[in-house]
Amino acid sequence: MASATSYKKITPYVTKDGSTIRELMHPDVHGNVNQSLAEAVVPIRGKTILHTHGKSEEIYHFTEGIGVMTLGKEQFDVIAGDTVSIPPGIPHSITNTGNVPLRVLCCCSPAYSHGDTRLVEERARRERQK
Repeated sequence: MASATSYKKITPYVTKDGSTIRELMHPDVHGNVNQSLAEAVVPIRGKTILHTHGKSEEIYHFTEGIGVMTLGKEQFDVIAGDTVSIPPGIPHSITNTGNVPLRVLCCCSPAYSHGDTRLVEERARRERQK
């Protein structure tokens, strides 16, 4: 079954990592099977929480703004037009260093799931408190 979405009709929500997400295509809603596509928006001077995905491989494609990507032990600048591959289990986050919202298309396979997202910073904070 083919499916199509309209950007203006998709209600955004805040996900576990702190970014605002619009699920452009997701199996739970749209009937596709193996992947999801979302747009994430990181506000000016905002940062997502360092996190991992146990099963999903992600591809980030930056469509607007500039930022710094943390991928494992690496940090590097990203700008609109850049694309980053994020293997399962690799800690990652993005910081918006620009003066406009940072917009990122996020493709996940298998599809994004809250249950597959582990917040690394939160886990480290809990371990320090023990």
